[in-house]
Amino acid sequence: MQRNTTIEQTENNSLRTWLLVIGVILIAANLRAPFTSIGSLIPFIRTDLEISHALAGTITTLPLLAFAVLSPFAPRIARRMSMEYTLFLSLVLLAVGIILRSLFGTGALFLGTLFIGMAIAFGNVLLPGFVKMKFPSKVGVMTGIYAVFMNIFAALASGVSVPLSSIGHLGWKGSLAFWSVPALLAIIIWIPQLKEGKNSAHVNDEANSQNKSNLLCSPLAWCITLFMGLQSLIFYTLVTWLPEILQGVGYSTSAAGWMLFLMQFAIIPVTFIIPIIAERMDNQKGLSGMTALFFIIGISGLFIGNPFIIPISVILIGVAGGTAFSLSMMFFSMRTSSAVEASEMSGMAQSFGYLLAATGPLLFGALHDLTTSWTVPLIMLLVVSVIILFVGIEAGKKKVINESITDKPQTIGIS
Repeated sequence: MQRNTTIEQTENNSLRTWLLVIGVILIAANLRAPFTSIGSLIPFIRTDLEISHALAGTITTLPLLAFAVLSPFAPRIARRMSMEYTLFLSLVLLAVGIILRSLFGTGALFLGTLFIGMAIAFGNVLLPGFVKMKFPSKVGVMTGIYAVFMNIFAALASGVSVPLSSIGHLGWKGSLAFWSVPALLAIIIWIPQLKEGKNSAHVNDEANSQNKSNLLCSPLAWCITLFMGLQSLIFYTLVTWLPEILQGVGYSTSAAGWMLFLMQFAIIPVTFIIPIIAERMDNQKGLSGMTALFFIIGISGLFIGNPFIIPISVILIGVAGGTAFSLSMMFFSMRTSSAVEASEMSGMAQSFGYLLAATGPLLFGALHDLTTSWTVPLIMLLVVSVIILFVGIEAGKKKVINESITDKPQTIGIS
């Protein structure tokens, strides 16, 4: 009888673990697709709603502003409600936002987009700390797994948005509405985690205030923040404008969308490999330098506009983006000493970082409107890539943020 009970408990624990892993994967699947699904459709949206390039850029900028505003509050809310409940409610808000932006006119498009940004802000901030809390000995592997699925769905959303819009009478609204399906599925799968959320421990607010103070005074924390923000600026700018840049050199709307898919697809393998490699390295300065170099080469290739060179450039940009994102997520864990501090670091980096990133699509579109060319906007991205080189090397050094623990092992919770 005791043996049967033990077997049943083991099976229940195994089931809970698998549901948790699947839940993390599904949340990750919803952290990029709502953005990347819109990039290829912007020409249709601009024509249908009669909006300028600069205003169209705010479709991507609004969520980034939501990230910037809400990211510092996500850890606080999670401590009061538990990470499980906070992530669940963010999924509900995400589904509402996706449906809302797909049903009505210009106002609903921007309001729904804002809801989407608010929802994803919580997932962006909390998932690294959640992984460190639930999988302390497998941070690199789990970071790689959720990053892979996040980028697989991001790539799919980029590639199929235009084909979806041409099915029947779906149009761009129906194409965007399709991405509510993964959000609704994630809500269903995440429900069992709400029971676990009741048992989550609350963390002392005074201690967390001290953590935040240490972060704000840390040069390393600011380097991680700039690294995160600037790589996000390049990613979201190109997700928004790459299809239109390529259409300017002769690509069809569909072909340009598939080039955006190629960029997203190139991200996928490195987002799994890089966290595992980074976890085993003594420092990550070399990976940071490689990231910046690939950004510089890839963006430079877009200037040439040669049909042979552009796919190579797009792949290099994708590899750089995947490496940069993975390093950012790993820095949150490897440069901190606890799940709480990892969430705080994530909140700081994604708050200031996404505020910086939010300027990218809008400024890029505005520079094009002013110069009627993509040359000056692309030069802007090259300058950003050079800055990534310097802050990335600094963020990659072997040390932790809290000065009081610099003599202790830096990979607490990681093996």
